[in-house]
Amino acid sequence: MDNPLVQVDPGLYIWTMFVFIVLVLLLRRFAWQPLLKAMDERQKTIARAVDDARVAREQLQQTQQETVKILNQARVDAESIVASTRTDVNQFREELRQKAREEAAGIVKNAERQIELETARAMQQIRHEAVDLSVMIASKLLQRNVSKDDNTRLIEDTFKQIEASGRPS
Repeated sequence: MDNPLVQVDPGLYIWTMFVFIVLVLLLRRFAWQPLLKAMDERQKTIARAVDDARVAREQLQQTQQETVKILNQARVDAESIVASTRTDVNQFREELRQKAREEAAGIVKNAERQIELETARAMQQIRHEAVDLSVMIASKLLQRNVSKDDNTRLIEDTFKQIEASGRPS
C-alpha cells in the first residue's frame, strides 16, 4: 500500500519549495512591507497616545494640586474676611455704645441745665412772691403804702446779705 501522500517525490518537493519561496517573496514585497509599515505606524500612534495620556495625567495631577492650593487659599481668605468682619462689627458695636453714652451724657447735661434754669426761675419767682408778700406785710404793719420799688430794693438787699453771710443779719 503505497500512499502517494506519504511518499517523497523530489519533483513535488522542488515545486513546493519554489512556490513557497515565490509566495514568501511576493508576500514580503506586497503584504509584509505594507503590513509592517501599518504596524509601525500603529505602534507610533499608540506610543503617542500613551505619551499624551501620561502628559494629560501629569497635567491633571498638577491641576488638582493647584486646585487644592486655590481652595486652601480661598479658605484662608474666607477665614480672614470673617475675622475682619467680626472685628469690624465689634468695633462698630463699641462705637455705637460710645455714641449712646455720649448722647446719654448730653441728655443728662441738658436735663441738669434745664433743672438749674427751672430752679433759678423758681427761686426768682419765690423771691418776687416773697418781695410781694413782704411788701404786703410791711404795708399792713406800717399802715402806709411803701412803693413797690423801695420794697423790692430793701428785700433784694436783705437777700444779698443773707446769701453773703449764710444767715439773716
